[in-house]
Amino acid sequence: MFTPEGPTVRELAVQALSSVERGYDLLAPKFDQTPFRTPDAVLDAVTDALAPFGPFRDGLDLCCGTGAGTRVLRELCEGRTVGADLSEGMLTVARTGTGSGGDWVRADALALPFRSAFDLVVSFGAFGHFLPSARPALFAQAHGALRPGGRFAFPVAAPPPVRSWGHWALLGFDVAMRVRNALWRPPFVMYYRTFPLGAVRRDLAAAGFGVDVLPLPRLGLRPDGSPRCALVVATRPR
Repeated sequence: MFTPEGPTVRELAVQALSSVERGYDLLAPKFDQTPFRTPDAVLDAVTDALAPFGPFRDGLDLCCGTGAGTRVLRELCEGRTVGADLSEGMLTVARTGTGSGGDWVRADALALPFRSAFDLVVSFGAFGHFLPSARPALFAQAHGALRPGGRFAFPVAAPPPVRSWGHWALLGFDVAMRVRNALWRPPFVMYYRTFPLGAVRRDLAAAGFGVDVLPLPRLGLRPDGSPRCALVVATRPR
């Protein structure tokens, strides 16, 4: 599917009927051949937007998958870079990836083994795996992993207009996943409409962050002229 080297429909179906961890273990060898890998254009835009805040010393890619996001850390951080993910299969691909570098740690994002260890934490495309009820714990873990003055940054896409096919496609996917999780165990948490920016900002503030939102216009504009994507930069106070 997607490319001749990508997963087949059957492989994706098996993944979707697994747990999140097991599903990504299965998908890992072909993950970089799917649209789910963070595009280089997004990584470049985030790197450029974060550059004025740096340089940074040590960086963490939270829920790193196969390690695409660590490229941002390597360009911005002068010290060590670490990728953390729950899936050992994804970490195996990251460790063997060309030019991946860095350290790779198997860890639950809701129970990180780091305290005041990093100056920059980034994350790409992973937050659909966390229900809204888990956001306070997730943000508290990121806050605890940062040194005072450190930044927690991640891109967020603007929701598609209600009358667009994209809105209905995302809504249909989320409904299908809710039906799947009501009927099948273990659950596979993956939703596209559970991370609204307003609620995210409130949860970040409650976790102790100061929050800025930077437009990323190079990733495109909506019909009303607003950016299709923005960068949330949450700062742990000094």
